[in-house]
Amino acid sequence: MSLAPPAKVRKLQETLHAKAKGSPGYRFYLLYDKVYRRDVLDFAYARCRANGGAPGIDGQTFADIEAYGVEKWLDELAEDLRSKTYQPQPVRRVNIPKPDGKQRPLGIGTIRDRVAQMATVLVLEPIFEADLEPEQHAYRAEHSALDAVRQVHGLLNSGHTEVVDADLSGYFDSIPHHELMKSVSRRVSDRHLLKLIKMWLEAPVEEVDERGRPHRTTRNKDEGRGSPQGSPLSPLLANIYLRRFILGWKVLGHERRLDAHIVNYADDFVICCRGTADEAMRVMRSMMSKLRLTVNETKTRLCHVPEESVNFLGYTIGRCHSPRTGRSYIGTTPSAKKIAGLKAEIHELTSRRWLWTTVEDRVAKLNRMLLGWSNYFCLGPVSPAYRAIDRHARHRLRQWLRGKHKLQSRGTTRFPDARLHDEFGLIRLSDRPRHFPWAKA
Repeated sequence: MSLAPPAKVRKLQETLHAKAKGSPGYRFYLLYDKVYRRDVLDFAYARCRANGGAPGIDGQTFADIEAYGVEKWLDELAEDLRSKTYQPQPVRRVNIPKPDGKQRPLGIGTIRDRVAQMATVLVLEPIFEADLEPEQHAYRAEHSALDAVRQVHGLLNSGHTEVVDADLSGYFDSIPHHELMKSVSRRVSDRHLLKLIKMWLEAPVEEVDERGRPHRTTRNKDEGRGSPQGSPLSPLLANIYLRRFILGWKVLGHERRLDAHIVNYADDFVICCRGTADEAMRVMRSMMSKLRLTVNETKTRLCHVPEESVNFLGYTIGRCHSPRTGRSYIGTTPSAKKIAGLKAEIHELTSRRWLWTTVEDRVAKLNRMLLGWSNYFCLGPVSPAYRAIDRHARHRLRQWLRGKHKLQSRGTTRFPDARLHDEFGLIRLSDRPRHFPWAKA
């Protein structure tokens, strides 16, 4: 959910951004007092409230805060920050299953810490937005994952058909604190704000073991690395640090010398080359080593498009064929993994354990899922994927209706396709407009 900042906060951000843009070498020395400004904290709380999320280790929820009194709660946080008695609490770590069977660790801070971090982001983001490279598309206004996909597609169609498909091992957990703080202090000289960021980076992490017992570790502080993925501040810090690689690639002349162009989204990036991918791969590995980041060798590979396809941000980019002319071209399609993942989610929404719900409830949830998926997967020739998903959604909804009404038949007579769509309101993805990425590449 995107919230517009109030006028005074927006004015502050515009002033900081204009100064940073107009003076690339300027270091901001008075920022800490902006973090505990009440209008900044008010908006930070509204942003965190809109994002929702589980409570941290203290168990405090937004409902608890609102029962206590948001104004009083924010006054106390502002006073702790102003008097410099604020101390972050440990981060609760949870593991989220990934499609490949592995787990992604997320750090859930307390709401108090999340609001303080969000206030810091509101102050720092306009400064560093002036410095981030145009190839960095994550966590930025006027940028998106689809922009990154379009850029890769455009490079491939301009002849940069050798692709270094890179993967970093645990990027967020590997960012070295010393080097990251050097990157931040290049623009920020306010020691109080720098100390605040360092405290968040070094906060203990609380995990629950196999027996359900909590235990805390200080790995981040002991090893001097890691920015908990899931905190409001970590996306900005991740962009700031990866900028070192992207800027270095240009300043050291690799982009020009190798005609090799980076496209980045969060911890995902590819390098599109014109006949120089082997050298680009070697240089990339060397630079990542100097940045103290680890290249995942099992997932990093060289692709030659269109003989091979590259998967990037859920899209497969490679050879497609026009159904009208039969000609081949380089196009983007939803990856097979993403199609299978959506089908699995549809299957779960229409499983027998939901027979007690109403058809209106099932269709509403299916439609939200289908619309969200198709809003992202809208580039290129998506019609085959849309038709396959439409068939699966109809089949699964019909199966659910058979179970609910205890039908012995296949249900196609009582619940034909037209009834599923026209009476029950199940949307047809195949009726949605499609967009071809070369139009904006």
